[in-house]
Amino acid sequence: MATHKSAIKRSRQSGKHRERNAAVKSRIKTGMKAVLEAIEGKDPEAAKAVLAEAVPAIAKASAKGAIHKKTAARRISRLTKKVNALKA
Repeated sequence: MATHKSAIKRSRQSGKHRERNAAVKSRIKTGMKAVLEAIEGKDPEAAKAVLAEAVPAIAKASAKGAIHKKTAARRISRLTKKVNALKA
């Protein structure tokens, strides 16, 4: 357990950050899952609609530091590629 005043504050901050990051990552996973389900259903319009919701969520998580910038780019790229392949 932290005993210094600064260590107690850091512990409190890291707890808040952990909870926030977990919520953001959960939101990303839910969005990605929705896109993949729409792709499996072979519904290009629905896939495009849920992709439009998932991409900003992933980008925002990257901007806030919950996930790495390149991880976000990779996930967006892979989802977009799958949705575009469904249209063709």
